[in-house]
Amino acid sequence: MPHRVRFVKDLEEIPLSVEERERLLRVSEKFPFFCTSHYLRLINFNDPSDPLRRVVVPDEGELEPWGRVDPSNEANYTVMEGVQHKYDSTVLVLASNKCAGLCRYCFRKRLFLTDEKREERLRDVKALVEYLRGHPEVTNVILSGGDALMLSTSRLRELISEVAKVPHVRFIRLGTRILSYWPERILNDPELLEVLKKYSLPERRIYVVTHFDHPREITPEAVRACHLLFKAGVQILNQCPMISGVNDDPGVLAELFRQLASMGVSPYYVFQCRPTVGNKPYAVPIERGYQIFETARGRVSGVAKRARFVMSHAMGKIEIVAMTREHVIFKFHRAARNQDTGKVLVYRRNPQAYWLDDYTELVEEIPLLDERPI
Repeated sequence: MPHRVRFVKDLEEIPLSVEERERLLRVSEKFPFFCTSHYLRLINFNDPSDPLRRVVVPDEGELEPWGRVDPSNEANYTVMEGVQHKYDSTVLVLASNKCAGLCRYCFRKRLFLTDEKREERLRDVKALVEYLRGHPEVTNVILSGGDALMLSTSRLRELISEVAKVPHVRFIRLGTRILSYWPERILNDPELLEVLKKYSLPERRIYVVTHFDHPREITPEAVRACHLLFKAGVQILNQCPMISGVNDDPGVLAELFRQLASMGVSPYYVFQCRPTVGNKPYAVPIERGYQIFETARGRVSGVAKRARFVMSHAMGKIEIVAMTREHVIFKFHRAARNQDTGKVLVYRRNPQAYWLDDYTELVEEIPLLDERPI
């Protein structure tokens, strides 16, 4: 790539005590550690509970038996290598199998696991385009991974230009964590900005869906990179999971929403941490998460409170919409089966629930009030 960053993959290169490093080596043997020098400089290693440290430094709790390798059953929706088609209008492409850093709570860490690393990325662009042309219901394509912006600029140009030729694809999304881990990827590559400017048009936009977890990740470099993306005609959204010890605090989450809005970045989704293998120390129970989320939203203006609190379940994107003294209420924000979209699920509360499957007492299931065509 035409710009340089130092990738750190050895725990010995970060300031840990000898005893702590030895303990954490057991974790990194199963769940690898890697990060950029840019992000490591943001961490206060004198603070064991520093939130950015929590993001990238291994935790012994990751070895606790918990979760599944593919908790959202992405394999069920994989239609060809590196391509998923879960929602009728959206195709998700695992364009890359690389990231600039491995978030400890990654839901797709099957791509990086030492003992069962999987190769799922797209290789055949022509086959992707043929699939899209054969599915006129598809209006948008997500290039993700891994991280879409870990691709070379020439590979991105190839992917975007070929997808853009499909007439019924109205917009393209690029899923990336680069703005947090490596904003220089954007700052130092004018060719990338030219590619984005060429294909982000008034009638067919490119969206960058970025991932800031904590206000301290929004560095001056990240702000400048966002500004350049806006100048290239790109729209920017932010999504992040709620992570224990990182942003499970109403004040932190509210400040994240404020900073994003002040930059012109729309808060988009806050995700329930997926029950992926190794994720137990990072997960927040759903009901506590909902209280944190709503408290944070209550502290910001409308522009900053556009995020939704959702979980990416195998059945669809399910929004946590309300809670009473006895019940928690979910709604299918988008369902894998179209007839389920908009359906409301009312469950008896379970403060220990981390995923929809942990709720056992369904009180009521309410479809859209009028299922006749509108």
